[in-house]
Parts: sequence; structure tokens; C-alpha cells
Amino acid sequence: MSSFFQDQGRYFRQLTVPASAAGRRVDVFLSRRFPEWSRSLIARHIREGLVDSDRRPLKASSALRAGELLRVFVPGIAPTGEPPPMPLVVYEDDHLLAVSKPAGLLVHPVGQRFEYGLIGLVRDARPGRVIAPAHRIDRETSGIVLLALSGEADRRMKEAFKRRLVQKSYLAIVRGQPDWQSTTVDAPIGKAGGELELRRAVRDEGDPATTRFFVEALLPRELALLRCEPVTGRTHQIRVHLEHAGFPILGDKIYGQPDDIFLEGRSHGATPRVREAVGFPRQCLHAFTLAFVHPYTGAPVHIEAPLLPDMAAVTQGEAPAWNEGTEHAGHDVAESDEPEGDEPDAVRA
Repeated sequence: MSSFFQDQGRYFRQLTVPASAAGRRVDVFLSRRFPEWSRSLIARHIREGLVDSDRRPLKASSALRAGELLRVFVPGIAPTGEPPPMPLVVYEDDHLLAVSKPAGLLVHPVGQRFEYGLIGLVRDARPGRVIAPAHRIDRETSGIVLLALSGEADRRMKEAFKRRLVQKSYLAIVRGQPDWQSTTVDAPIGKAGGELELRRAVRDEGDPATTRFFVEALLPRELALLRCEPVTGRTHQIRVHLEHAGFPILGDKIYGQPDDIFLEGRSHGATPRVREAVGFPRQCLHAFTLAFVHPYTGAPVHIEAPLLPDMAAVTQGEAPAWNEGTEHAGHDVAESDEPEGDEPDAVRA
């Protein structure tokens, strides 16, 4: 387990040594935990005082002890700036916590280089509590993320998601204006093939997938606000079904675009070509509501997270804007917390 803290103006990443690593050399443990850093480089960082322990002075050859706390000040492993603010809490009781995640924030970062994530922010805001995501949404999707505050609550909510006992709705701003008030897309989803391994598409041989769509408002500039209700939980289901229906999401860098738009954005950032094609810094998809029976009390729970200001401005008639500092151009599932697969406990929206 890791977290982040500050000591005399220096940020560090704190790692708790698991029992399975007890007796292992410090340099071996850290070089395996962070493969981008060689064992010799880690040893040098230890000599330079960029790695220390809460229990004793460290050498590269020191044998780790279970439960020991390591503080890592190494740039790239440790944060280099202040964390973002704790997201807005939209629901909390003794067992569950729901927040409205901003776009651009990962639920649980993966990879070697440090990046702030939702779980770390909430753990720092609720020290000593178990914080476990009951489901996940993509980096660029904003809105509700439900967190369990105990292992048993986590188990119960994951089972509820798996059994499709949690009703979810999303809001999406799409390109084009439907001539229907509501429709259901019942179309199987599988891998699309092509340059992007992460792209999905409607495929006859794919997994069954169903999404209900409702028009909430027709907007200026040939845009529309839709409410989306996924019945199943396939990777990128809402985005795939909207592309299939002819109404791709504004700001989506994968769906409704040729593959090279995403590849250019990932390699070169928000180039003029990427901005013109995509039209918005992030995909305009927002996890709006969750409804379920409380796993402990049996009472109905309804959680709602209002649109964040960037999407709300477009629904109020403002032109989609791509301001400096708002880019998420290379960010998508390739760098997100979403594993590949189509487990039914979450919608990879």
C-alpha cells in the first residue's frame, strides 16, 4: 500500500512493506516495485537519503521488516507538487462514501511513475479507513464513484454490481441531434481490430450489450444532451453504442474519430488537428446517478452528482472551449485504471 505526504516542503511517497517482502533487500524490493529504476540507481538514491525508514537508518542491503514504512523522495516515484483537492462528497454513511470525480483523475493509478489518484486522495482525507472502489469509471469520465469503507461493504457492493442490482445513469453531450426522444441500442460489443488495441466496436461475435438513451435537451451547434442507462457493463459500452447510433460523444478521442487522432494526441498532445477533430478537452460523459438497496440497512439509496462546470457550460449554450491547461489529450484507457475485459461489475464508459 502506498500514499503521499509532505516533510519540510518535500513530497514523498510512503510504502508499507508487506509481510511477503520481509527479509528482502531494500534495493531489490524497490527495483521490483518500480522496474523503471535499476537496482544500482535505487541503491544510489538510498545513499543520497532519498529513501528512508520509520524505524532505522537504511542501506541498500538492509533487510526489510513487515509493516515497516518506507519514505521515497525520488522524483518520478514521489509526487513533485501539491495534490489536487479532495473531490466533492455526494454521499457518506458508516459503510459507503460516494464522490464526484473530476475528469482527468484516475481512480487508482497504475504504472511506475507517480500520479495522484482518487483512492489516495480519499485515503488521506479519511485516514485509518478502508477505502475500496466498488466500481470504476475512466479517467476522462467525471461523476460518481462509489467507495466502500470496509472489506465486507466492498464485497457486498461488488456483488450488487455483478448481479446488476445497481441502476446507473450517465449524461453525455453528443454530436448531432437525434430525431427520437428515446431509443435502446441492443448490439454486441467486441474488439474492433486496427491500430488501437483498446478500441471496441459493435461485432456480431461480441458480448451482448444493451444501453437505453433519452434526449434531455437539444443544444446549439448541432449538439444534444442525452441520458444514458447501461443495462450491461461492457468496456466503453456507452461510447461504442453512441458511435454506432451515429451520435459520438463530444471530446471523445477514440470513438467518432480515425485511430490516428488518438495516436497523434498521445504522442504530441493537443495539436491543432486534434483540437479541431475532437472539439473538447475531454469526453463529455458524466456518471450522473446511482441507485441501489443499501447493503446493510436495506433502505433505497439514490445518489446524484450534478454536471461539472465544463459540461454544464455547454448545456447552457456556451461554445465548447478548449482552454490552455485543460488538455487530457493523451489520456484514455491506455493509461487508465481500467483493466481490459468485460466483467459485469462496472461500465467502462
